[in-house]
Amino acid sequence: MNSPSDGVYAKGVGQIVDQLRLEFIDEVKETLEALTFLVDEVRHERSELSNLIEAVQRAAMSFKGQANTYDLSALATVAMRTEDYLANVKTYPPRTLDDLQTFIECMIDISETPDNDDLDISKLVRTLPAKVRLDDSILDVRTVEVLLVMHYGAATHFVEREMQECGYRISTCTSTLDAFPLIIRTKPDFVIISAMLPDLTGIDLASGLASMPATRNIPTALITSLPEDDPYLQLLSDRVPIIHKSASFGDDLAEALSNLFLI
Repeated sequence: MNSPSDGVYAKGVGQIVDQLRLEFIDEVKETLEALTFLVDEVRHERSELSNLIEAVQRAAMSFKGQANTYDLSALATVAMRTEDYLANVKTYPPRTLDDLQTFIECMIDISETPDNDDLDISKLVRTLPAKVRLDDSILDVRTVEVLLVMHYGAATHFVEREMQECGYRISTCTSTLDAFPLIIRTKPDFVIISAMLPDLTGIDLASGLASMPATRNIPTALITSLPEDDPYLQLLSDRVPIIHKSASFGDDLAEALSNLFLI
């Protein structure tokens, strides 16, 4: 039986969450203001780009987790893209400073109107800078968004390079559990998922995406080193092409892109 105090308690918790959310947004604004100042310092050669990169990485990691907690999905998504933009790149091209400023300004705009229901995250991410190429070269970038759901490593680098050679915009998510809401928000043009990932496997995620009305029209492929006759692969939806980590990788990728009308 509910007591009269239950409603009071619930309302109190809600007020606490709202207050914490407002405090977090204020912290975000202060951090972004400091980053904007640091961008100016780097431009006038009063600070090093490496200092800005480290500060941006720290901010993005902090924003990403807390923004999801407070239902700030746009901020969480842009923070994740900012973090991924800088991941595993040893040499940064001259455009990096301008790109980081763009990410910062985008997060500032979001923090000013955090409850903007008209904001289309799938369109927003396509306006963000494309990920830095691993070989430090610059290539014309198409508007095709490709999400890689796999851990950073040699295989990921190889796939990134191949996709960037096609001029695609690449982003990476290392967790299938994080990938699901990200795919819903950003609606990528193509998703490549590693088969063997912890928690929810890539096969589970790919099959789920292929079967759900909200995601079944998002082209999805599975990348794996498992042999074609592996029983686990038999569980995969027939709608999901398989890209093998073998000598046939290039052919498998080209066939998948062709079948999904992406080339």
